[in-house]
Amino acid sequence: MISASEFRNGVTFDMDGKVMQVIEFQHVKPGKGAAFVRVKMKNVISGAVTETSFNPTAKFPTAYVERKKMEYSYNDGELYYFMDPETYELEPIDKNSLGDAFRFVKENDVCVVMSYKGNVFGVEPPRFVDLVVTHTEPGFAGNTATNVTKPATVETGAEIKVPLFINEGDKINIDTTTGEYLGRSKD
Repeated sequence: MISASEFRNGVTFDMDGKVMQVIEFQHVKPGKGAAFVRVKMKNVISGAVTETSFNPTAKFPTAYVERKKMEYSYNDGELYYFMDPETYELEPIDKNSLGDAFRFVKENDVCVVMSYKGNVFGVEPPRFVDLVVTHTEPGFAGNTATNVTKPATVETGAEIKVPLFINEGDKINIDTTTGEYLGRSKD
């Protein structure tokens, strides 16, 4: 059990059968009245964010979310298969559990698969990936305006904005959380 006064960012707890994760918290001690804890929390399964106030003595069961590194192998329609590196078993995961950032993941990338009581609810891709640009229009000579971008398609099929000097075949570094171009890859 965890009390509301012990809430910290990232803590997961069970509230009315739902797994909630603390995003932000604030201990409030008003001049009049009792102290309370204002919490911004996210339902880890549905992704819904809510803001609520709790009595500091309110107790909740701790929810243990399992985070396991698994290697993305391949997809077959709506199912994406991940290999457990310890047992070499393949685990099928529904496309709806993957999230938007998964569009930057290619085969053999290691992701973190999150589950609660054996039910997978999310997949966290690597924070940064290096991908090859498969299609983009050539940049125009003489265009020296700063921060001008053009669309580019990378090897996973995702489309991002890149600077004008990036060409097809270039390997670029991408932040998967924002989908932003970070620079050319070092290798």
